[in-house]
Amino acid sequence: MDYYTSIGLLNAERSKSNYRVYSEEALADLKFIEDCKVLHYPLDEIKRKLDIKRAKKIRESEVEKHISAVSQQMKQLHEDLSVLLPLIEKMDQQLKEDFEKTINLQGTALIKSLLNLTVNF
Repeated sequence: MDYYTSIGLLNAERSKSNYRVYSEEALADLKFIEDCKVLHYPLDEIKRKLDIKRAKKIRESEVEKHISAVSQQMKQLHEDLSVLLPLIEKMDQQLKEDFEKTINLQGTALIKSLLNLTVNF
């Protein structure tokens, strides 16, 4: 958290004994940062997303830029899924059963739903 504070991603108050004190909002931001890291966003993109999240008023151009970025990510996911799904279908039955146990049937359904959703983009 010190690193995130030093680069401006998190804000912390200082106690009388000079310890950092994080507000509930900062803790929510930390969770947001961690979620973005799981999705492999670079820190500059996370900072931009946090700025949008924190803004009281967002410019229309910023919203359009964000929508464009999300659409591009969805297209990339669609391409990735288009490569992965045929490979899953070609797996022999035992591997397929092991795979489905690993990610479970709901995960497989979610992947197929995402593929159908992104086809419209």
